[in-house]
Amino acid sequence: MSRPTSFLTAFASRLRFPQLFFLAAGLFALDMLIPDAIPFMDEALLGLLTLLLGAFKDRRTPEDHPVTKNVTPPHDP
Repeated sequence: MSRPTSFLTAFASRLRFPQLFFLAAGLFALDMLIPDAIPFMDEALLGLLTLLLGAFKDRRTPEDHPVTKNVTPPHDP
């Protein structure tokens, strides 16, 4: 049985902005605990922001960034 932290780290490694996602998720969880004047409006907005940030996957692969070679001949004195 895998641990939940391994799932979270695997999920976060595929995101483009993992720190921003966890910040939005933490603010969403904190906002759910604090009462406010307009019920559930900010919770809905923070929840949608968290889902939006979770949808930004890092689509770059190592093949997208070719390795550059130094083809300059060595300098002999």
